[in-house]
Amino acid sequence: MSRAFVFPGQGAQTIGMGRALAEAYPAAQAVFDEVDEALGEKLSALVWEGEQDDLTLTANAQPALMATSLAALRALEAEGVSVGDAAFVAGHSLGEYSALAAAGAISVADTARLLRIRGKAMQEAVPVGIGAMAALLGLDFATVQEVAAEAAQGEVCQAANDNDPGQVVVSGHKAAVERACEIAKERGARRAVMLPVSAPFHCALMQPAADVMAQAQADVAINAPVVPLVANVRAEAVTDPDVIRALLVEQVTGSVRWRESVAYMAGEGVSEIWEIGAGKALCGMIRRIDKSVATAAVGTPEDVAKAVEQMKSEV
Repeated sequence: MSRAFVFPGQGAQTIGMGRALAEAYPAAQAVFDEVDEALGEKLSALVWEGEQDDLTLTANAQPALMATSLAALRALEAEGVSVGDAAFVAGHSLGEYSALAAAGAISVADTARLLRIRGKAMQEAVPVGIGAMAALLGLDFATVQEVAAEAAQGEVCQAANDNDPGQVVVSGHKAAVERACEIAKERGARRAVMLPVSAPFHCALMQPAADVMAQAQADVAINAPVVPLVANVRAEAVTDPDVIRALLVEQVTGSVRWRESVAYMAGEGVSEIWEIGAGKALCGMIRRIDKSVATAAVGTPEDVAKAVEQMKSEV
């Protein structure tokens, strides 16, 4: 069976995530220790015992979700399952960094530092209240692109996340995004929901953050991943470190082409996708994209045991 490992993005964070993994697996605990050391603070204490509002801050959520994903992967490795058992890795937005760390392209410490910088830069790129994001349900990506173009009226409004066949997120200036919601309803959208986010991610307003990331990544070593990365902005496999470096910058302002990324992996023969880390949001999207692809969420010791058992039964 051909399998892919995918890694969740912002929104999956919950207080306590990864703690059971760290208690059960020394290698999982070591990931949190490494991230704490890289950031010069006890992020793990915030993740396990802090306040949800503090964890949800972009600068905290991004490295915290990566740490939880890598802890889950280390637990799998302790049971004999490695990233080399996957045909591809992919991640949703910040999850792309988790995927690259998992595949050995960027060290965990460098990934943590980059995500802290990315989170702060994305937060600071646009003053609070200027930008917004909204999920448009029941329209396809091409229609949402038309809606965004009509709503822009000289402001920024872009299709930011193509999550699955019935959910596309738009991002940009608040007034333009609100116009997009009204136009989408006129076009037959089932719902248009403003999202509780602190900044308008994945649109041109994030250019200042993209500039910061270009500078931040310039001195970071990026190796070829041990398995190909299906990149957000291309929805196809990449392995060249220079290409990956450029795409990570482009990703800040570019669309997350998740629906196409899953379709690409399925087209390459992937029949099962494991979501490694917190939550199950990607599993839901994947099922809506292609019902023939089996999914599994691996975020607790019980999930790890189940996944390992399944792999053994296939041998």
